[in-house]
Amino acid sequence: MNISIEYIATFLLIAAIVAMVVRRLKVPYTVGLMLTGIVLAVSPFPSDDIGMTKDLIFNIFLPPLIYEAAIYIKWHELRRDLPVILTLATVGVLLSAAVMAAGMHYLAGWGWQSAILFGVLIAATDPVSVIATFKEAGVHGRLRLLVEAESLFNDSTAAIAFSIAVAFAMGGGMTVSGTFMTLVITVVGGILCGLLVAGGVLVLAGRTNDHLVEITLTTVAAYGSFLLAERFHLSGVLASLVAGLLTGNIGSLGSFTDKGREAVLSFWEFIAFTVNSLIFMLIGIRGAYQDFSNLLIPIVIAIVLVLIGRALAIYPLSALFSRSALLQVRSSHQHILFWGGLRGALALALALGLPPELAQREAIVTVAFGVVAFSIFAQGLTIVPFLRKLKEIP
Repeated sequence: MNISIEYIATFLLIAAIVAMVVRRLKVPYTVGLMLTGIVLAVSPFPSDDIGMTKDLIFNIFLPPLIYEAAIYIKWHELRRDLPVILTLATVGVLLSAAVMAAGMHYLAGWGWQSAILFGVLIAATDPVSVIATFKEAGVHGRLRLLVEAESLFNDSTAAIAFSIAVAFAMGGGMTVSGTFMTLVITVVGGILCGLLVAGGVLVLAGRTNDHLVEITLTTVAAYGSFLLAERFHLSGVLASLVAGLLTGNIGSLGSFTDKGREAVLSFWEFIAFTVNSLIFMLIGIRGAYQDFSNLLIPIVIAIVLVLIGRALAIYPLSALFSRSALLQVRSSHQHILFWGGLRGALALALALGLPPELAQREAIVTVAFGVVAFSIFAQGLTIVPFLRKLKEIP
């Protein structure tokens, strides 16, 4: 992970300035950061030796962002909409991945191996991009819950499906029954890791009045749950999500002191700002070094397929709940779920983590960057006006 403390300090200073500028210009923060990264890459700033790897994104950046988003989700609200969220986050992701894989095979001429891997890694919406955008837009209520919770849960689906797809691609020799068992063990194990670590943290938090210790314990919950699950090849994303839900809901009932709760929320708000700043600038820097010229047609095909796959994942599946007064998804919310399905750091982390010996690896990485760039610029710049048009924000 070739990024030093000097770079981090410089990036944070730049991020603070960018945040002030984009607020005045009313430009999405994520867009401003990515543009800044591109400018840094083409400027004399020594950015060509800054590494962006799967380990950096997946093991360092992703756990705190998943955890931070989860601690704000109220269980009673999530429980009500869980059937909708789980349907979109599982069936929706797999349907979108199937559309992407078939399209890249038949339209872009990719082999099935590469097409399936790309379809899985690009199918899920990215919680980093989605949550940052919706927070900045000031979206609240059920719409925000649906969008953010779905992005968090489909993150887990994509990560698990991707690991299975890689095993198949590398000749793992997995059977249908073996794949099913792996899926169950990965999901259940990830949930148990989250419950175990968060439960231990809550027990310890109830024995102290020191808000600094309470902040430290939540940091352990975020990273400890993720790393424990990944250590045993389980779902680290799901573990951090469960840990965040547990500490965010049970912790608010007395395990944390009032001062500690305020300090914890402020701390994680800062961590989310810091990590988001680093991620999107790194995406901009790394994206500027990609050679898109030879892959423009596959990139355009991929962008169109991503939109088609997302539409097929949202509208037909939402229609399944149209007769339920409780679970019905308003048409305006469906439109926002469709257009707000941004891609970002997760897709790039999975792409960068592909084995070097895999055929078409570089093409997959470059096309993934192209889709992410479209998502952040085209969808990111238009989502706020779209929300206003649909009267979801003032």
